[in-house]
Amino acid sequence: MNNSYKKNVVIIGGGPAGLATALMLAKRGWRDITVIEKRPSADYYEPDKSFSYQIDGRGQKLTDLLELTPKLADLSVPSTEFYWTLIQKDGTRKTTKLPIADSKRKTAYWLPRASFVELLYQEIHQHWQDSIQVLFNTDCVEIKQHIEHLEVITQSQYQEKLSFIPTLLVGCDGFTSIVRQTLHQMEGQSHSFEMQKFPSASSGLKYKVLTLPPQFPLSESEEDLAETTMAYSIRSTFKGRKKAISLGLLPFKNPDQPRTANIITYPDHQIWQLETQAEVKQFLTQAFPQLPLEKIISPEEIARFASSDGGKFPIPQYCSGLYQIWGKPEENQGTAVILLGDAAHCFPPDIGQGVNSALEDIYEIHEILAATQDNLSQALPHYESLRQPDIKALIRLVQISYPWQYNQDPLQKQLWSLNFFGRLLLNRLFPFLFNPHSILLIQNHQLSYSEILAKSNKTTQVLAILGGLAILTLIVSLMT
Repeated sequence: MNNSYKKNVVIIGGGPAGLATALMLAKRGWRDITVIEKRPSADYYEPDKSFSYQIDGRGQKLTDLLELTPKLADLSVPSTEFYWTLIQKDGTRKTTKLPIADSKRKTAYWLPRASFVELLYQEIHQHWQDSIQVLFNTDCVEIKQHIEHLEVITQSQYQEKLSFIPTLLVGCDGFTSIVRQTLHQMEGQSHSFEMQKFPSASSGLKYKVLTLPPQFPLSESEEDLAETTMAYSIRSTFKGRKKAISLGLLPFKNPDQPRTANIITYPDHQIWQLETQAEVKQFLTQAFPQLPLEKIISPEEIARFASSDGGKFPIPQYCSGLYQIWGKPEENQGTAVILLGDAAHCFPPDIGQGVNSALEDIYEIHEILAATQDNLSQALPHYESLRQPDIKALIRLVQISYPWQYNQDPLQKQLWSLNFFGRLLLNRLFPFLFNPHSILLIQNHQLSYSEILAKSNKTTQVLAILGGLAILTLIVSLMT
């Protein structure tokens, strides 16, 4: 393919998927790549969207390709050094090291979302400015359909409009993707770009985030400070589904970075009824008497927390269509469109695969582009046929793997634990017959999501057969 074809790329969404896609294409020799991002900067801090990522072996296939894994490791807390401290309501503490149950697991890295996005952006800024431009504070406001191509209309914060006619349009703009919605509106009677939604025990849970100082005090003692690289779970004195809460903090490498405490509850929890700064302060003070809250949470943070609407875990969903082509993009007379990451599949954060599945999407399209010599008319259909089964399997794995981890139903969590440890024990005793729980299989990046689901289903079938035989044997014995 000639170099004149490998240009004019527009990527909607400058998060991890968007910036990583730009880097992958630039590394492949593509030019004139424009990333459209509505946020003001790569490291922009949004309190209620201050997610932490665990980049596992699946995501590292792409960071290895981009030669960024060593830099990623420098910014992160490795899974091999993950320590977790439980602080009970009476102040007692217990520290545990996260067990590595899967020997095939590659070391994963924990870091804030903003740090990972900034890492990708700095790679662009330092090495790929000739190929990639990132337009911050810019929205994609419309995608127009012409006979043989698409036109992308963007608008900056200063109301300045730009028009692009891309050879390749990439939707990396999340589950409310304007790219996917536009494709859905254009497709007529087909519903391939309409999200198919599936139930999950964690869907609909709401969350808020408290921003804490980097090394906040854990008690009145001046020397008793939180460790930046330590994860914490802090239990409240309250009981009952509508009042009990916990603060969950994931580890950070940077000792100067503010800590984020996640509060995850049902929508009818009392915390969503608190409207004033005084109500929030009183609630938190009563909930966590073991902490010196006045030294930890500023009045400004309490006011921000009170006014915040928080967020909600999405329903597991995906669309069956992953691409569309207008005209002949291989002859610079058309537009090819592809959906990656949350624009094509999204779900609650139960299994830590949101960012990793997105990075794997990008790695897979890279491999297919290499095999087809960047011919989009060949590559995109091939990508959809190969990736679609894994996406369907991923959504099913989200439903069954670990949806009860937020303490929303203690009984269901106990039943899950019995299932988890039962499969783990049976696997160690009879590895030829039983597989470990899917949450462990997911950590093996050498297995595809389809293979993981097949192994999980096989073990479920064997357990069902053995359970049926046991019941039948019991009935026969009682009859005789």
